[in-house]
Amino acid sequence: MPILLSEQDVRAVLSMDDLIDAVEQSLAQYSTGRARQPLRNVLQVGAQHAFHAVMPAFIEQPATLGTKIVTVYASNSARGLPSHLATIVLLDPETGALRAIIDGRYITEARTAAASAVSARHLALPDARVLAVIGSGVQAHSHIEALVRVRPIEEVLVWGRTRAHVDALVAELTPHTTATLTAVDSVERAVRDADVIALVTASREPVLPRAWVRPGAHVCAVGACLPDQREMDTALVKDSRVFVDSRIGALAEAGDIVIPLSEGAITEQHIAAEIGQVIAGTAAGRLSPDEITVFKSLGMGVEDVAAARLAWERAAEKGVGREFQL
Repeated sequence: MPILLSEQDVRAVLSMDDLIDAVEQSLAQYSTGRARQPLRNVLQVGAQHAFHAVMPAFIEQPATLGTKIVTVYASNSARGLPSHLATIVLLDPETGALRAIIDGRYITEARTAAASAVSARHLALPDARVLAVIGSGVQAHSHIEALVRVRPIEEVLVWGRTRAHVDALVAELTPHTTATLTAVDSVERAVRDADVIALVTASREPVLPRAWVRPGAHVCAVGACLPDQREMDTALVKDSRVFVDSRIGALAEAGDIVIPLSEGAITEQHIAAEIGQVIAGTAAGRLSPDEITVFKSLGMGVEDVAAARLAWERAAEKGVGREFQL
């Protein structure tokens, strides 16, 4: 009988450490042809340019099949709702029968940060100690939680447009990490000395120029998810060794890459590799201590269904969730 897992259930059974490992495996499987997903199907909704996307995926090992249905409404904050809402339908890969309906809001938040942590594990300098976080929403929270797990981060500098939100984030996380968290008054102050930079904003225009990024830094760019949005300027993308979660997805949807392409500043070959290729050892990662590396993430269905399967397995082990019959 299928089960229903609420966000509370998912949080109870999924740890960030487990998610990082599961996402790493799913990315490697995708880039080596052992996982399949189409380009997500996106529908724009209403005058507020909200969007609704459908993201099916299949992973060969362990066999996993499912679909995430996700919406992004920037206007939700005024209603006291999260901007990103999602539901994941997990199916039996042998029969197609329903296994679970799983709240996907937290999975979307956490697996996005887990993917960034995977990129930092493989691309950031091993002794990276300073993390800059640009943004103060749920992704800022989850990225701090994830990135301190893969590098010896000692200092986290956080900037956001609303200082009260930044202060609240710092106060909330300070008791839960050994790193020192500090709110700063400008993006430049946050990133100038950063070894790892997490861009987790809702900006449609660049917030991070090349001039502020030090040699050897690693940038996780996750906020801009449409072809006309970007968080990095063209010069930064051009001067960096760029990695993506999906080459097909990035060339179709990632404004951080699509816009420099349209300007003629880079070619498609500027994408060094998918991060899954680096994980699998079929492509080189960082080539020198001084090079800037960028991981441009859009999020993928294979990450979602891998996380959903993990939640389903853990829930079964712990007796979490509610059985139901359609």
